[in-house]
Amino acid sequence: MAGLMIDAATPRAGYEELRDDLLEIRARIADIEVTADSPDGLISATVVGRGELSDLYLDPRIYRTKDSKALAKAIVDTISDAVAQSHDELFEITRHYLPPTAKRDSTDVHTDAFLHQLGKKIEGTVMAGDGRDPDA
Repeated sequence: MAGLMIDAATPRAGYEELRDDLLEIRARIADIEVTADSPDGLISATVVGRGELSDLYLDPRIYRTKDSKALAKAIVDTISDAVAQSHDELFEITRHYLPPTAKRDSTDVHTDAFLHQLGKKIEGTVMAGDGRDPDA
């Protein structure tokens, strides 16, 4: 993750604090729920977490037109709007851990890989000097 560097000299407590913060971020991400409506109000899409579709409402009036391509586009656009809103929330949740110049559209804010690497660093700090390989 750009901008976050793990320094081997940082004490274990610092790693643990960062890990705890990231676990809290992950929990806050799980609480994200965003609903977007189509401009005509006939389609409603709800996404959760990192943008997973959890609910889709189609008003029965959508069937008044036989233009299936326009309907499909309206559904996709509404879902895309909800996903974009959820990504905005995700970016705001993780902003504190990103470089000041980070932009939402160019930042991968998913934390699982970083948490894994952080856990390895914590274990490496504990085992440093004892002759064991922390990656073994």
